[in-house]
Amino acid sequence: MKYIGAHISAAGGVENAPLRAQEIGATAFALFTKNQKQWESPALTPKSIELFRQRCSELGYPPCSILPHDGYLINLGHPSEEGLERSRKSFTDEMARCQALGLDRLNFHPGSHLNEISTDDCLRRIADSINLALEATQGVTAVIENTAGQGSNLGFRFEHLAQIISMIEDKSRVGVCIDTCHAFAAGYDWAGKPSLFEEENISMTEADVKGAVVLRGYDKIIESFDSIVGLQYLRGMHLNDATKPAGSRVDRHASLGKGEIGAEVFEKLMKDPRLDGIPFILETPEPEIWPEEIAQLKTWYGQK
Repeated sequence: MKYIGAHISAAGGVENAPLRAQEIGATAFALFTKNQKQWESPALTPKSIELFRQRCSELGYPPCSILPHDGYLINLGHPSEEGLERSRKSFTDEMARCQALGLDRLNFHPGSHLNEISTDDCLRRIADSINLALEATQGVTAVIENTAGQGSNLGFRFEHLAQIISMIEDKSRVGVCIDTCHAFAAGYDWAGKPSLFEEENISMTEADVKGAVVLRGYDKIIESFDSIVGLQYLRGMHLNDATKPAGSRVDRHASLGKGEIGAEVFEKLMKDPRLDGIPFILETPEPEIWPEEIAQLKTWYGQK
């Protein structure tokens, strides 16, 4: 089973998100459980929690079809102790909100070193932050999203994700979300001809520079992810085409088939049985055509 949907507005209360997902024909959805641009938000009310759980049950949205996203201010690899502690507190609160809503995963961007600490130190801070949040909550998996590699953001290489996971104490509660645009911008050219970067004599250091293509070809990318991270850790995907070329390290989403990745790749994703059982979430820039994009994805998958 593939769950297909979009990132839905939770305006007016999280309990409205399942209703809006149903309106566009989604079998999955993502949402923010609090204002994504603020550190503090009011606690979820018992009424909102009850309605959210009730509507998800009635409308057929099991926890495995829902991929909530944390706030944009959080940096779990922050180089300063003050920034790190504030981020850790907020992230743990987000995990607790998911637990209260009966959700089993929380998607987040790993973090940034801000050019003040090393990559390894930042990845260690991210892992420590996840461990602390897992200790303080129950039943919710921390789902690390790959990044485009803009600025000092980490998580744009599969090796970064694997390194974080290697330091997580409870590996049953850590996972990964792959954003197709982010991966493409980071140098994973989904539509290119199969060719491993090692065959092109591109070292990882050289491949980290802007404009480098690390890996070409859909199957090579999926196989590389499985080899380096492990498909067993995949807990969701964000489906976005890209306006910028592969390796640009610039995160600019496009509607499916209207960017540099192309519709054929998304058809392959829908037809790939290795990727069953997870939510596929649109974050494309034209919400008015989400019903059509969802319908097309369902058709490729063979679902009415």
